[in-house]
Amino acid sequence: MASEDKKASSPPSSADLDPRLYDCDHLFGGVDFAKGAKQGTWSASLWRAASAVTVSTVGVSSRIWLKVFNSTRVHGLERLLTAVRGPRGGGRGEGQQEVPLITVANHHSCMDEPLLWGVLSVRELTSQQLMRWALAAHDICFSNRLHANFFALGKSVPIARGDGVYQKGMDFALERLREGHWLHVYPEGKVNADKEMIRYKWGVGRLITECRPQAPLPVVVPIYHLGMDTILPNKRPYIPRFGQRVTVVIGEPILLEETVTRLESRGAGAEEKRRTITAVIQERMEKLRIEAEIWHAKHEYE
Repeated sequence: MASEDKKASSPPSSADLDPRLYDCDHLFGGVDFAKGAKQGTWSASLWRAASAVTVSTVGVSSRIWLKVFNSTRVHGLERLLTAVRGPRGGGRGEGQQEVPLITVANHHSCMDEPLLWGVLSVRELTSQQLMRWALAAHDICFSNRLHANFFALGKSVPIARGDGVYQKGMDFALERLREGHWLHVYPEGKVNADKEMIRYKWGVGRLITECRPQAPLPVVVPIYHLGMDTILPNKRPYIPRFGQRVTVVIGEPILLEETVTRLESRGAGAEEKRRTITAVIQERMEKLRIEAEIWHAKHEYE
């Protein structure tokens, strides 16, 4: 009986889903995502308008939930704001490409996305153009037409776990980075309910190394948070809670130029590049975790 319950509550497999639900061409086809681009069709313009409403509504709601209904402490917020605003602003000269941004964070709860972005100001949260794209599990977020449309409008990119680093969702995400957009990644590849240090997926390494030469190397900002799983526990009943303590720590940008240049100069293969870059990011995240645990312990006793 227990096994039947578990089977009933598990997400559908890829074989059970209509491929169009998580096909980027079907979800985003016809929309021009280049900065300042005018849409060529009324349907694309309508999609952008609906996306703006979705992004703004979810973003502001996340801020209220995080800041009003729960106690949240953020450390290093200026680093994130500088990265979000800075690479997208001017100051690099006419004709220069915009610098893409990748943020990476640990994944402890299904509420991490989009609740984590409640730390931003309303200025960012209500900007469809500025807000992040995020990689999302296709079998959870794109399991039916309603979910697929909602998450696509919210700038989520379907990723089929187990299909490797070369798949349509990853190609779509890479295209957005090359246009100078912001992409958020949970490199653990799943909700890490046990909070173990598991090996990061190499997809983030591909996204970084393959931005060049079409675009500058992305700015990579690490984020570690604790307490999200108290707002939405990873067990039944899945009911959001109030009055919880959340700590978010934003680290210094991870400088990868030297590492990538060294790999390129000695002719390293694609797999070695992905593996090396991902390992650098994981090492930085492990250090940031210690800092977050210290801040969170202080927060709990306030």
